[in-house]
Amino acid sequence: MQQIRIGISTCLLGENVRYNGGHSLDRFLRDTLGKYVKYVPVCPEVECGFGIPREALRLTGDPKKPRLVTSNTGVDHTDRMETWARNRVRELEKENLCGFIFKSDSPSSGMERVKVYDHDGVPRKSGVGVFARIFMEHFPLTPAEEDGRLYDPILREDFIDRIYTYRRYSEIVEDKKLIGSLVDFHARNKLLLMAHSPKHLKQMGYLVAHSAELSKSELIGQYEKLLMGAMALKPSTAKHTNVLHHVMGYFKKNLATDEKQELVEVIDEYRRGFIPLIVPVTLLNHYVRKYDQPYLKEQTYLNPRPLGAAALQPPCPRR
Repeated sequence: MQQIRIGISTCLLGENVRYNGGHSLDRFLRDTLGKYVKYVPVCPEVECGFGIPREALRLTGDPKKPRLVTSNTGVDHTDRMETWARNRVRELEKENLCGFIFKSDSPSSGMERVKVYDHDGVPRKSGVGVFARIFMEHFPLTPAEEDGRLYDPILREDFIDRIYTYRRYSEIVEDKKLIGSLVDFHARNKLLLMAHSPKHLKQMGYLVAHSAELSKSELIGQYEKLLMGAMALKPSTAKHTNVLHHVMGYFKKNLATDEKQELVEVIDEYRRGFIPLIVPVTLLNHYVRKYDQPYLKEQTYLNPRPLGAAALQPPCPRR
């Protein structure tokens, strides 16, 4: 797999592009996650032509259609930013991005809960940054997150799994033998999809089974929409437990009594919240190797991302 390309707000990499001439360096994103991805930095305000330093911008008016204005002088730059943003997302089509990490709270790049000021100057956290909104409208299936939310371990793991899944899928789309590659991709990702959405998995299975009835563009469009729709649904403990028991079923003729008992206990400890998911998954991978289960060896659920990237951890929540 080639290095994954991820869009990112430039200030998060330590570049001095903020309105006050500073940055918002996130060492986890730059130094840890950055080992596994290739960043494509974007700073809407600087690329749009605003200087450094500059008067701060903010969103005002209707949260559904806010205006982007300067904080003190009230100059409206909405049209300017929207025009630039629409041109920029078309340029980003060439970058083959598998995700984007936005700067939280930014009037241009915030993904959610950005302050929108009413006519009395009272803020409500109900807006979306101008560039972030246009990006997500243009790339509705591309995984997107904010810097702060990635300090939540569940959201972080979910985002990383989504970008790796999106990358794997993007690779098969380029394959001339699309149907065969899609069948193989679907087979390898069955357990992962089961953990996210059994409903989507069933629909995708039907689509793959009838793939010869569709044109290439129809097949790609429908499958991709279902795939990323499934991945956008966060797995629950109950769904993971179901998948773990499903995997355990492959060893019913192999496991000794004590091995089976140990596995049952570990899965139950995960279900009750006493241990993380990685513990039963690691034990299952041990049995996959020990009893040579070729089908499970290929399942991305047990190995969703490259060795090393599985344990990406930020140092501590920022204050």
